[in-house]
Amino acid sequence: MPENKPYPRDFKWGTATSSYQIEGAPTAGGKGPSVWDTFSHIEGKIKNGDTGDRACDHYHLWRDDIGLLKNLGVNAYRFSISWPRIFPTGKENEPNQIGLDFYSRLVDALLENQITPFITLNHWDIPQGLEDIGGWTERDIVHDFVKYSYHVSRHLGDRVKHWITHNEPWCVSYIGYIGGHKPPGLKNNWVKSLAAAHHLLLSHGMAIPEIRNNSKQSDVGITLNLNTAIPASGSTYDEDACRFYDGQFNRLYLNPLYKNEYPDDVFQYLKTKSLISESDLNFIKQGDLNIISTKTDFLGVNYYSRAVIRNEDIDEKNNFPRNVDMGPETDFGWEIYPPGIYDLLMKLKNEYKVQNIYITENGCSYGDGPNSEGKINDKRRIDYYHSHLTELKRAIEDGVPCSGYFAWSLMDNFEWAQGFSQRFGLIWVDFETLERIPKDSYYWYKEFLLTGGSNEN
Repeated sequence: MPENKPYPRDFKWGTATSSYQIEGAPTAGGKGPSVWDTFSHIEGKIKNGDTGDRACDHYHLWRDDIGLLKNLGVNAYRFSISWPRIFPTGKENEPNQIGLDFYSRLVDALLENQITPFITLNHWDIPQGLEDIGGWTERDIVHDFVKYSYHVSRHLGDRVKHWITHNEPWCVSYIGYIGGHKPPGLKNNWVKSLAAAHHLLLSHGMAIPEIRNNSKQSDVGITLNLNTAIPASGSTYDEDACRFYDGQFNRLYLNPLYKNEYPDDVFQYLKTKSLISESDLNFIKQGDLNIISTKTDFLGVNYYSRAVIRNEDIDEKNNFPRNVDMGPETDFGWEIYPPGIYDLLMKLKNEYKVQNIYITENGCSYGDGPNSEGKINDKRRIDYYHSHLTELKRAIEDGVPCSGYFAWSLMDNFEWAQGFSQRFGLIWVDFETLERIPKDSYYWYKEFLLTGGSNEN
């Protein structure tokens, strides 16, 4: 890495996980079922029939995992709370103390090891009891989330000063209601998708004052998965498709958060296609956008790749040939495009005037396993991190206000609809024995942190 301006002195270097992906123990301590407990048990929904019933068993092995974090040398750790560990059905008046105590012990242990906790309140595993009555499509869930946020921040707010309300609301609203690969598994239901997106954003805005009241001098934000979108060719068809993609993926969330408005072109496009009507948007009430645009302390950004958009409704012969050269891919099939993180961050700085950013996820899936010596040589992952961190540093040097970086993920885990088939971890996990083996990328990241980002690839 080039020897130029260092990262900010108080920069947070960490790694990240989420509750359902690593915890297991689906009924321990009075925990209720989450939507993922239910969804993963539906035949055909998860690759190889995998479930998160045990996952990495972090619920019982968390002390070992904190030891691995300490040895890694990070000064921050992003993790999520399992909502149904706190409110088993979502509708209880009082929280489940056993669930709160689990996360309290985790926070205390992190602090004892000089690791700053970053808590995500909702990383998709909402109580099944709330989904049964409409989930994010119903306005009532906003108040359930605020209640949940109040109790968690009241219990942990004396020690936790960094809060993320939601992780990647697009994945819930789009993949859950359009793609069908996440709960509740609906397809092409734009009305419910937009309602879910709105209520996620509204609950974010309504939870902020509750968290701030309970956690003095804390920072509160939201994490979005964002990318840069470009048309595959110069044709009008591809350009229009790209604009809609950027609208529903990026601007549908950024604009209400930072501009107090929804991107009208997205709604108009859907109306033109007869996918929604004007009356379908009546879930947006007067004053909602003011709540959604409540000032946050930071924006969490999850970046993995760019998006090259082709209009798939137009025959190739009636469209321009693709003129964008796609780069190499990870084992997940995602293009590796490091300049995209620079381009994205500059857009957030210049167009949205975002005052503070954390890269809350960045990483890649490769299936490298132990060799005959028990070592995991995952050089491709090292190359991925090295190239993206180089672009991040360039963005910071060009004025992007970035305060931290979290590698995804600490360990291999349950990768949602892909089950255990995709491995993003710095640590390899044997899902039969639960053995943890740090990969070469773990040691590379450790050296990177020890040298202040000056170690070369």
